[in-house]
Amino acid sequence: MYIAMNRFKVAPGSESAFETLWKSRDTHLKEVPGFIEFHLLKGPQKEDHVLYSSHTVWADHAAFEGWTGSEAFRAAHRNAGGETRSLYLGHPEFEGFEVIQTVK
Repeated sequence: MYIAMNRFKVAPGSESAFETLWKSRDTHLKEVPGFIEFHLLKGPQKEDHVLYSSHTVWADHAAFEGWTGSEAFRAAHRNAGGETRSLYLGHPEFEGFEVIQTVK
């Protein structure tokens, strides 16, 4: 499995708008081969931001790579960065992880 995460530093007071944006958007993920699940995570509040992370689980790294090159990816990210840019500080920070162990 492969886990892809983007970390967002959301400006204080913008949490509700950020969450609404993510909950209401069409991710197009369900139509992508190898997609397993998605989570939007809310982390700790700091002095200047609240940390959020988008977290997707994929069958493998190749499935994630297929997503990033797909029309579904382009459709899901078509409006990214426009008016919503004011909700968070800086660019999202990407991290990708190969799953080494899973305990259920």
